Amino acid sequence: MKKIYAILFSLFVVTSYAQITINYDNQTEDISGQTYNLVAPSYDGFDVPFHINNETGSTKQWRVTRYRVNVPEGWSDFLCWGHGTDPFGGTCFSSAQMNANPWTSPASQSIQFDVNNGEYAKLKATINPDDWVSGTAHYRYYISEGNVYVDSVDLMIQFTANVAPKEPISVSIVPNPATDFIQISMNGIESASFKMVDALGSTMIKETIYSNKKINTSDYKSGLYFIVFDIPGQKPITRKVIIKH
Repeated sequence: MKKIYAILFSLFVVTSYAQITINYDNQTEDISGQTYNLVAPSYDGFDVPFHINNETGSTKQWRVTRYRVNVPEGWSDFLCWGHGTDPFGGTCFSSAQMNANPWTSPASQSIQFDVNNGEYAKLKATINPDDWVSGTAHYRYYISEGNVYVDSVDLMIQFTANVAPKEPISVSIVPNPATDFIQISMNGIESASFKMVDALGSTMIKETIYSNKKINTSDYKSGLYFIVFDIPGQKPITRKVIIKH
């Protein structure tokens, strides 16, 4: 373990910036440089959201590094990283894309974003324990400017493999392509909030669905639309819909 830390810190300089604060979701407690403890709520993947607040007095372009300090075999994880105002949660990276340890978000211009003073970036880690492997997982998330770590937060997750599994969630949208209406059906969950946006990102409708929902599309322009379902504890589900008149 000491060897791993030596290699990690030889690659980067770690600096503590008092002007950066980190909160769990919408809580107000600053957990910058500390450990957030969580009991896994289920077998299924679940979200752990953090807000990275810029109080430095200047605009920043941060990157995020995920380091698996100690994770049980068979567990997987991915994350989404974006500006606090991003309606789609930022850019999401799959477990396959994050197969390195440590792993750092790419520095490409399409992924970088400005965080002005008084704004925040949002980091949503999604953890998926192995259904049959109990244990405690230790993750660390670094915030960096270039190759310099400026802050971090640790995540400790306890999981007991006797939590009852949930029914898989499925979404059906018919007809597709549609003309006058679409019928949405969801199984595996009682309700979920959703929004329908056009190809430019404009919101056409934002409501809650209870198993089934019929939407009149007769007044919508022909084109491509996206329906995004926001399900607590899981990555949002997105479906494409084509409307033709």
